[in-house]
Amino acid sequence: MLQKVGVIGGGTMGHGIAAAFALGGLSVSVYEPLDSQRGAILPAIRDAYALLVEEGLATTSESDAAEARIALTDDLSVAVADRDFIVEAVPERLELKQALFAELDARAPADAVLASNTSSLPLAAMLEAVSAARRERMLVTHWYNPPLIMPLVELSFFGNMPEPVYNRVAQLHERIGKRTVKVLKDVPGLIANRIQQGIAREVFSIIEQGIAAPEDVDKALMFGPAFRYATTGQLEVADFGGLDIWATVGDNLLAVMDASKSANPLLKQKVVQGKLGVKSGEGFYRYSPDRVGDMRRAFLRRLIHQLKASKAYG
Repeated sequence: MLQKVGVIGGGTMGHGIAAAFALGGLSVSVYEPLDSQRGAILPAIRDAYALLVEEGLATTSESDAAEARIALTDDLSVAVADRDFIVEAVPERLELKQALFAELDARAPADAVLASNTSSLPLAAMLEAVSAARRERMLVTHWYNPPLIMPLVELSFFGNMPEPVYNRVAQLHERIGKRTVKVLKDVPGLIANRIQQGIAREVFSIIEQGIAAPEDVDKALMFGPAFRYATTGQLEVADFGGLDIWATVGDNLLAVMDASKSANPLLKQKVVQGKLGVKSGEGFYRYSPDRVGDMRRAFLRRLIHQLKASKAYG
């Protein structure tokens, strides 16, 4: 059984992954070389835990105990010395990850499993710099953001790893309350991001064509398809609706829907204009700087409420 977790990188995903494992009762070491980033990790985790406590998903004693299970270091060897599962959450650059995995292969215990939190880089390329023995103990574990709250973790099963090792990794994540998905082919975006991009492509196209205002497009998604998706998946929805009906509607609609192979021009235009969303104060909506904190917290509360509801569909 995997018990000791190492997290490489303490940014948005890294500190959230560490917080999730620690709240699940596991010992976690976090390697973060930057002093400023390392100093921000525990305050960010405390804030996240405080919200869970307010919402009744954790107690103060549980959050305090979880924080005590997290050790921070700027020494990679110390971070991985006794770990049996190590996941990296460093920037999405192949050369960086290849060099990191070569270091981890040399410094981590021989039986430790190494994982990458990526959905865009191929596992085969990240395996190139490690030993043959280690290649059987490496996989992708793609978390969704924010990792402490979102239940999904996609796990790769691409033929390099024996099934018993994969099962131990899946059990590790399920033990802390995550819903794991076994991905059988190494494709860009894995599963969830490909589905999300398919929806986003049509949403951006609808806005670009002036078919509806942003608030109405979001409302249509929230109280239409997404309302069902919260408790069931597309394939079950299709089965209940009738595959003959879905085939007919597909023939009628798909020919007139967006089939572009790149990001929507409207999206690119907003990026050029510096309208990046919450981070810049404007995207499809406007965000007042003095309200962003409250809005972000309200957004996380909505996810927490959905997390509570999802527990009824175990």
